[in-house]
Amino acid sequence: MLSKRYILPILLALASPGMAQQTPPNVLLIVADDMGYTDIGPFGSEIATPTLDALADEGQLLTNFHVLASCSPSRSVLLSGMDNHRAGLGTMSEMMSDKIKGLPGYEGHLSHRVAALPEVMKAGGYDTYMVGKWHLGEETEDFPSARGFQDTFVLVDGGGSHWADQKWVTPTVPMHYARNGQEVATLPDDFYSTKNYTDELIAWIERDQANGKPFFAYLAYTAPHDPLHAPAEYIDKYRGKYDRGWDNLRKTRLQRLKDLGMVSPDVTPFPRLGSVAAWENLSDEERAMAARDMEVYAAMIDYMDEQIARVITSLKETGQYENTMILFMSDNGANGAHLDDYPGQTPEYMAAFDNSLENRGLKNSLIDQGPGWAQVSMIPSRLFKGSKAEGGIRSPLVVKMPANMPTGTGINGSFLHIRDIMPTILEAAGIEVPNEEFEGRAILPVQGNSVLPLLKGEIAQTGPETTEVGYELFDQKAYFKAPWKALWMPEPFGTGEWELYNIESDPGELNDLGKKYPEMLAELVDLWEQYSTENGVLDLMSQDGH
Repeated sequence: MLSKRYILPILLALASPGMAQQTPPNVLLIVADDMGYTDIGPFGSEIATPTLDALADEGQLLTNFHVLASCSPSRSVLLSGMDNHRAGLGTMSEMMSDKIKGLPGYEGHLSHRVAALPEVMKAGGYDTYMVGKWHLGEETEDFPSARGFQDTFVLVDGGGSHWADQKWVTPTVPMHYARNGQEVATLPDDFYSTKNYTDELIAWIERDQANGKPFFAYLAYTAPHDPLHAPAEYIDKYRGKYDRGWDNLRKTRLQRLKDLGMVSPDVTPFPRLGSVAAWENLSDEERAMAARDMEVYAAMIDYMDEQIARVITSLKETGQYENTMILFMSDNGANGAHLDDYPGQTPEYMAAFDNSLENRGLKNSLIDQGPGWAQVSMIPSRLFKGSKAEGGIRSPLVVKMPANMPTGTGINGSFLHIRDIMPTILEAAGIEVPNEEFEGRAILPVQGNSVLPLLKGEIAQTGPETTEVGYELFDQKAYFKAPWKALWMPEPFGTGEWELYNIESDPGELNDLGKKYPEMLAELVDLWEQYSTENGVLDLMSQDGH
């Protein structure tokens, strides 16, 4: 039997037409994979994203939204409302040694010590759907179908080919698809990840539209994660668009952010990395190859935007759009790593692909965005995916509220964190956040806080319960007490010492204020130590014997 806290949403869903304004909203949560901060139109991109542009016009752009630095840890926080060390992904499962894996907080999958968002939504009377990237457990008991999603078609693992061939990123990282807990061995010949995920979701929503229940849909695209693949006609749309190179585009996108009011007019961006050549110093062949890679990356985002449009069109045609809360984000910063540097990669494996200029981005190619373009995607921030610097953990967030709720609009620079998404969705749905028990099992209490009042325009800024948060991943550490950020990264990524930044005025993290404000730095370091203890953070370097 459902507990009392779940009965109200169901009763409201069955209410008379005169009470229609109280019907719990549908929730569509859209997550792009490895997409950068400035890669969509509302955040200054030249890439065509008219669907997201329109959503932004209806709702809010949250410009100071923080995620985690890599895929699975970030998704564990999204679906649990708590720190990744409590949610089971203290580090990525692929990077856990046998000595670490299975310890509390390092289970390597979404921990059963947490009540997952889809479980809570389902218990609250919602239909629950998921398509796309899971990456939160490879055993059947850890699949999304076992964590509250009633209909699923997912990539179980972290990445791979976007075509039907299911070619791996490296010879050591397989890819598997599953439908409702059962492995899918083969895909249709015309399979393309972004399209087929969308097909599945639309079919489920339209199938169930008349059952009187609201839905929670998790649309977890694998675009634009490498390997970069897109239909040829979409790549052709961007042919020649990036011939002027990353140095030029850095300036263009930064100016757009300034024009939009998302960064200060006098902000200084983190400079192009010394390991990235100036565009003018590349050979003609190198420029041609690099420009094509960005054309493919742009095509993936363009195509994704069109598929989101298909979902929205379906919602409008079935009369569900007005009562749907839509959130769009990326799981981490853009990816600046090269595929040939991935763990387990070999020259022999790479040589089997056709990465000629004519075939880049098409079937049997294996290409990436690379650090030059990734820095463009994360301008003005420092570095990119994998880093606790702002370039690894800042994401665009677009939120469109249901029509029957007050709606904040425009640009908001309040500090937000991904752990707050779950409690925000639950409050919008009228479902109580579970505390210490869920469906007969003991759970850890959710750490995030609802920011629904901010999204509804009832408050202008978030409070300290939202703006204070700790981080640890890949032996990098950070603590936020907005606008302050304490950051520790080992060399060569950082100094190997604690640094202090005001990320409001210095998002590029260029001016270390630790010596000017030693008391503030000491306070944040003490808070990080407390965070580390409370969340069971392990020193992986010493645990692994390094």
